[in-house]
Amino acid sequence: MQRLAVLAFLVEMAVTSAAIRAENWPEFRGPDRQGNSSEKNLPLKWSQQENIRWKAPIPGDAWSTPIIWGDRVFLTTATDKGESCRIISLETKTGKLLWDKEVFRQKPRKKETRNSYATPSPVTDGERVYAVFSDGSFVAVNFAGETVWTNRDHPFYSQHGLGASPVLSDGVLIMTMDASSEGEDKLVGWQTPWDKSYMLALDAKTGKVRWKTMRGVSRISHGTPTLWTGPDGKVQVVSEAGDVVQGFDRDTGEKLWTSEVAGEGKVPSTLVAEGKVFTAGGFRGRESIKAFKLGGRGDLKEANLVWEQKKGNPKVPSMVYVKPFLFTVNDTGFATCLKADTGEVVWNERVSGGFSASPVHADGRIYLLDNNGDTTVIAAGPKYQVLAKNPLGEPVQASMAVSGGRLFIRTGKHLFCVGAGGD
Repeated sequence: MQRLAVLAFLVEMAVTSAAIRAENWPEFRGPDRQGNSSEKNLPLKWSQQENIRWKAPIPGDAWSTPIIWGDRVFLTTATDKGESCRIISLETKTGKLLWDKEVFRQKPRKKETRNSYATPSPVTDGERVYAVFSDGSFVAVNFAGETVWTNRDHPFYSQHGLGASPVLSDGVLIMTMDASSEGEDKLVGWQTPWDKSYMLALDAKTGKVRWKTMRGVSRISHGTPTLWTGPDGKVQVVSEAGDVVQGFDRDTGEKLWTSEVAGEGKVPSTLVAEGKVFTAGGFRGRESIKAFKLGGRGDLKEANLVWEQKKGNPKVPSMVYVKPFLFTVNDTGFATCLKADTGEVVWNERVSGGFSASPVHADGRIYLLDNNGDTTVIAAGPKYQVLAKNPLGEPVQASMAVSGGRLFIRTGKHLFCVGAGGD
């Protein structure tokens, strides 16, 4: 009996220890906002019949990434042809639906076919879930699904729709509002630069505006910002729009610097590493990957440009950095490894079909999730090495999330929880 008691205690301690080690995935691109997870022993192989913990139906049409906090998964969706804006909560362990809450209704407006009326991923601080929908409306709900506040004072219109996601830092909810004109000339703000786009920060507790800063001359984009702490200890919001990449003081909204990155419709999110910001994307023949040195002030043009590389440029998926390399996958299915310090191409290989989802890195592996729901797992190194190919057979554009030794993959109609064994 004593041995059984000791064994039961050890099992309980192991489960508790695993739960403590489980890393939350609180927003788009995870805890570091750049697609990296510190988790180990993640599943390598799966299919519809293998290593699926659970599969839950998700109503509506949306391409927001699931977020995870502890034993909760949260997603946004839009039903009723995009009119009903909803937040959904499920159990991470079983996929059981806990609640499905309509937070408000919106009037569906223009969007690209690859976009949705609920593309921005939600974000959580462990107490509330914050979400933005395609008309520019914001909402905060608690973990019981009760609305805490809404802010619908910033209507959004873009020829592409809304594709960026909010970021949360020290009680500040930050969102890019890179729109285009809904006037008679629809090219304004889209293909013709204008000065109406801005960065917006709301107080996470109240939903009231902390600051609003105009970008200056730019064009539409969909990239999610990231954060960088400068040598002075101040946190900057680093964000790319059409034709510009910029840094803003997180606390005051002051625009600190601007550099030039030609191209409209920028989709990949900015990435910071090695004292540089990496940008990518663009359309109409001027697209490339660029690396700019961080730490400047004012209108820098290209004075802080470190390198430019036109090969391997992703138009939609974001990049991921695994020291000392930068990994990309483009829309047509080519993966590329670059040296982050010089932009030199290490390898460029065909993976599979088209891509929209951003790569995820964990435990020396990079997970590349294509539009058909197939994940190619490659080694995060200087040699192209395919470790596994895993089909799900359902359309995907949302990036995967990682938490508790599991992968969470949102398809057109389901949320899959991938992980070996059970608990």
